[in-house]
Amino acid sequence: MSRRAPALRATPHTSGTGALFVLTASALWGTTGTVATFAPEHASAVSIGAATMGVGGLVTFSVSARRSLTVLRGGSTVVRLALLGAACIVVYPLAFYSAMAYAGVAVGTLVNIGCSPLFAAMYERIFDGTRLNRRWTAATAASFIGCVILLGGGHPVGGTTTDLVIGVLLGMVGAATYAGYSYTATRIMHAGHSSRGAMGAMFGLGAIGLAPVLAVTGGPLLAEPQGILVAGYLALVPMCLAYLLFGAGLRRVGASTGTTLSLFETLVATILSVVIVGEQLTAPSWVGMALIGIGLAVITVPTPERLRSS
Repeated sequence: MSRRAPALRATPHTSGTGALFVLTASALWGTTGTVATFAPEHASAVSIGAATMGVGGLVTFSVSARRSLTVLRGGSTVVRLALLGAACIVVYPLAFYSAMAYAGVAVGTLVNIGCSPLFAAMYERIFDGTRLNRRWTAATAASFIGCVILLGGGHPVGGTTTDLVIGVLLGMVGAATYAGYSYTATRIMHAGHSSRGAMGAMFGLGAIGLAPVLAVTGGPLLAEPQGILVAGYLALVPMCLAYLLFGAGLRRVGASTGTTLSLFETLVATILSVVIVGEQLTAPSWVGMALIGIGLAVITVPTPERLRSS
């Protein structure tokens, strides 16, 4: 007979702090696509993804090694969750950075992040029997519609229709795996482990899987100082620092809310892609961004009913 792990009870303070942690992490993630465009011309998207989460994963593990090892000694169920999360972490950066390479920074990011709450909700519904409330449904609906509008109006500079389709498909793979390791991290934390330990264990294992990919593809990226700087920033800031913040936020708000809040990444990424990279967005695309912002407001701003029930 299996026992369901007890849910973490969020208070107005902890949920508000958790939302702030996730939003800060998302803002840092929003810089990844723009920074990646400064990598050497011959560096592949796969090598950038492997360097980011491979090297960053090792750093994440090292800063919380004791807690991470505690997770890996936490029993067969927790170890299986960590391995499943690690598998998602191996696939995620390869799909995400490739999606941006094909579809552009704005579109690749928004498909990846915009669809992830739907996968997160599906995982929680299937595996935990979680019933999602109307507030979350309204926030996700507004944000997802915003992503669809943004997708229709934002095409990569010089890209083809085939590139866009490939990028969207890769973005969906990224969304499924991003939601996957968010969900497994939450399950590990619900089993009594710290957010740093959960993230460190999963990313440490994921780094092992990404090491061969980086060894095979990383030459053009790491052969030039500019590539090393790009990889170093991506590994330390939007990877290590952001994911530690994200893990702390997930502990307070849960996987479905956390992935919905991370839609903030699309706003940051889109603005940077227009201002710095020079990607073109139409008027409907800006409407889509506004809807994403409304969705974030719906799920983050406390209501009297929410405060009374906490």
